[in-house]
Amino acid sequence: MKKILNDPAAYVDEMLAGLCAAHPDIYTQSETRVIARAGGATKGKVGIVTGGGSGHLPVFTGYVGKGLLDACAIGDVFASPSTEQMAGSMRCAHGGAGVLRLYGNYGGDVMNFDMAGEMVEMENDIKSTTVLLADDVASAPPDEADKRRGVAGMVYAFKMAGAKAEQMADLNEVTRIAQKTADACRSIGMALTSCTVPLAGKPTFEIGADEMEMGMGIHGEPGIWRNKLKPADEITTEMVERLLADMPLGKGARISLLVNSLGATPPEELYIMYAKARALFDAAGITIVMPLVGRYATSMEMTGATMTLCKLDDELEALLKAPAYCAFWQV
Repeated sequence: MKKILNDPAAYVDEMLAGLCAAHPDIYTQSETRVIARAGGATKGKVGIVTGGGSGHLPVFTGYVGKGLLDACAIGDVFASPSTEQMAGSMRCAHGGAGVLRLYGNYGGDVMNFDMAGEMVEMENDIKSTTVLLADDVASAPPDEADKRRGVAGMVYAFKMAGAKAEQMADLNEVTRIAQKTADACRSIGMALTSCTVPLAGKPTFEIGADEMEMGMGIHGEPGIWRNKLKPADEITTEMVERLLADMPLGKGARISLLVNSLGATPPEELYIMYAKARALFDAAGITIVMPLVGRYATSMEMTGATMTLCKLDDELEALLKAPAYCAFWQV
């Protein structure tokens, strides 16, 4: 393992300390492993919280900020936060109008957030709702979509729901927008190399120097196929075709497209992918609005990329373009 760190066991806590020290106007660590907005909860506004394992910056903690999230519970690398940490994030985010729990469809996160919701409702009388992101088309077929993993689609859900909450909409409306966005997102990933979890000290999986895997999950979950590395245009074409097969779009449709680095893939290669994707969508008569290209949801130093499309209507497009501010994304 070759990483810039001190003690692997202190990796997450030192990272969080650095995040808050670098951006004290945005983030504060209100409780152990809970990051909240520096200004605290906004009175009368629906709070939005998320949570999950470290190793995915800017997801999850990076998207705490105005027009986005109010608080986040963070676990060890690729490990769920505890129930108490999740409950703490909900208390920090509560401004009196209830709290939306908005996070990815992973077993440990679901179990702990469900218990946290029951805990704060009983102890603090905080009403809460849940929306799960399950946008990874490679992780289950359409007829088992509820089993799919949540990946980069949550970036769009944070943005749209966060914008709606800033309008001082009620909990039901913010939840509706979060679910509508989640339903509008489809994602797929591909990987070239593994990553190393600090406490493990060795790569999460092995892959040949000349190989790639289509559909691999952000924690190294098995994908659809593994074979020799293909040219960028072939990789991109397959990803776009798989997304459109799962969410058919007619001529005149409007989408936002996220081409995302899993950590080590440089922006130059992402833009090569975007150029091909844009050509494919143009040929299909599909308009791309406010594309995102860069590191939006990573997996430590994994080399690879994910692609997410979010189908837009007038309501979602307006929320996507609404102001937002965090250390990693400004609109």
